[in-house]
Amino acid sequence: MMSLPHTLGKCVTGISFSMSACVGWVHCISLLLLQLLGTKGSPLNCHTTCICASNVVSCSKMDLTTVPTALPVYTAVLDLSYNNITKLRAEWTPVKLPRLRNLLLAHNGLHFLSSEAFSHITQLRYLDLSSNDLDQLNEYIFEPLVHLEVLLLYNNRISSIDRTAFTGLNNLQKLYLSQNHISRFPLELVKDKTRLEKLSLFDMSSNKVKVLLIQELQNLPGWIKNGLYFHKNPLVCDCDLYSLLTHWYIRKFSSAYDFRDDYTCVLQGQGQEKRTVAAFELNTLMNCSTFKEEDEETYLDETVLLSCDTRHRNMTKTWMMPSNVPVTPNSNQSATVLPDGKLQLSSLRPEDSGVYTCFAVSAALNETLYVVVKVHNFTLDGNSDTLNTAYTTLVGCLASVVLVLIYLYLTPCRCFCCPDHNKDPKDLQGQNGKLNPNGEEDGDEDGLQGEAHRKKSVAESISSVFSDTPIVV
Repeated sequence: MMSLPHTLGKCVTGISFSMSACVGWVHCISLLLLQLLGTKGSPLNCHTTCICASNVVSCSKMDLTTVPTALPVYTAVLDLSYNNITKLRAEWTPVKLPRLRNLLLAHNGLHFLSSEAFSHITQLRYLDLSSNDLDQLNEYIFEPLVHLEVLLLYNNRISSIDRTAFTGLNNLQKLYLSQNHISRFPLELVKDKTRLEKLSLFDMSSNKVKVLLIQELQNLPGWIKNGLYFHKNPLVCDCDLYSLLTHWYIRKFSSAYDFRDDYTCVLQGQGQEKRTVAAFELNTLMNCSTFKEEDEETYLDETVLLSCDTRHRNMTKTWMMPSNVPVTPNSNQSATVLPDGKLQLSSLRPEDSGVYTCFAVSAALNETLYVVVKVHNFTLDGNSDTLNTAYTTLVGCLASVVLVLIYLYLTPCRCFCCPDHNKDPKDLQGQNGKLNPNGEEDGDEDGLQGEAHRKKSVAESISSVFSDTPIVV
């Protein structure tokens, strides 16, 4: 190859004012740039620098410091992993690559991403930036990648994530942020459906997260919880964490079921140093109660929605009533399957209580879920006119018992209420302490002398409390 002074001199002396001279001048400039940039910035060389196989360009482990230029526009896979490309500037590819689907930049020591680094590869589906030196994700950094499905950012030094960093990734399905320095769990990425509505795998394991919003995580759909990984974080031990993990383990969510032994938390007792313990052993260490699924409780005439909370998204769902009767469309049943797979129960009655079964089917998984419904036999406001017959009968029986007790034991007033209450009681006593109508005292003189005697009969006396008329002798 010519030396730089010789090449430059030859180009300068050969300049003329003809068209051919202009072409020669352009060629001279190109040679000059190649001399300045050297082989590491040279156009793609599929013989020495990279391996080209149809639409695949592999430049892995070639000690590159910049991306080769003049990449074919038909390139679909570009592998630049295991090089020394520390910065990805806006002009790393001067031309658009409309067919590029996979870009691999792992293990490069990459620490800088231009805000326009992805403006020429908007059709990208798979982006691997793992095992680099990225320490932050700036605002709108991935916005042009509207078709991206998988983003690998694990094993970096990321500690700061702008809230708009993942804006525009409407088709993102898998996001790997494990093995970084993130201390706040970005719950908004999975909670706000307008952000990453198709995200089904979110790996936040091996970071520095200490606190989780347990209730917010528990309210997420099952297909999100199935792919939400946060093991190997210095989480604070409490019974809410144990209940969450136990629930996910019982449901066989992959995030808890596959990494059961990797979930740990930091426990600090009174007067003791902090220690790391297994999160699934908190039921014995902190006396946490065992998790139990709660029944769906409702009331008369209410409407309730039953969710078929499956582990995977977009599954075909069918429902079965407690009497093993399938819920069919356009039927007269009070149960209706909504387009999103939920079961709507309307105008509930006590006989609607029972176990409702959801069968979810997809190409890769069959899942069966059971929802227990309990309908209380009264309305939510507790109006008395909704009491059932059994309850009304019970109240009636109790009222009858009270009335009988009043009749038997609460006797009417006697002495001070009677008109003759000032008379001597002896003057009013009759046979057996009862009043004699004649005003005479029952008894005879023989009885006063201690002799055997019999009481005289009084024609007008009452001989029996059960007689309607006296018997006259």
